[in-house]
Amino acid sequence: MNQKYVVGIIALVALVAGIVGALYIAPPQSSPAVKYFQYYPEPRDIAPFSLTNSHGQPFTRESLQNAWTLVFVGYTYCPDVCPTTMASLNKVWGELSSITSDHPVKVLFLSVDPKRDNIQRLNSYVGFFNKEFQAATGPHTVLFPLVRNLGLMYALTGDTEKPDYLVDHSASVVLINPDAQVVGRFKPIMEPGKLAISDSEQILADMPEIVSLH
Repeated sequence: MNQKYVVGIIALVALVAGIVGALYIAPPQSSPAVKYFQYYPEPRDIAPFSLTNSHGQPFTRESLQNAWTLVFVGYTYCPDVCPTTMASLNKVWGELSSITSDHPVKVLFLSVDPKRDNIQRLNSYVGFFNKEFQAATGPHTVLFPLVRNLGLMYALTGDTEKPDYLVDHSASVVLINPDAQVVGRFKPIMEPGKLAISDSEQILADMPEIVSLH
């Protein structure tokens, strides 16, 4: 048989197999009833880690179990996205915390600026928005792989010896299920002339459905 003909058949089979896989094997990226939340292709197990929460207590993977945890990565010296997102989450907290579920909804502020965000400052920061919100931080050797595990990123910019350095970080809010798996994220809304943050009303709209599907 002609070699080019054989290669063509193999390529065609591979193409068909890829299409079939995309249609029938790959997990769905969203649910018809969920309008804004973006599911990851499959839940991601969170690798073991050890941080410290805003009360000076250990915060580990086990701390995320048995709850629906909305996680926002940021830092207390952030001039815009962080305080706006935290205030926005606090605005809908009454409704979020009242969602009917076997597992409570929680909010976690994960600080990626451990040099400046000591325990006292972190506790005051989250307490300003809502005393029920959680916060945690730790060394970059733990934070970097954890944040990547969440499907997010951060990077220190400028000279960290200067007091006013900035930290670039994702603005999405990710969701961790009661099995301590990352299931997806609420992405920030990009509009010209407006601050790109995750819309708390969209989070509130989708969370009851997400919880009910678990």
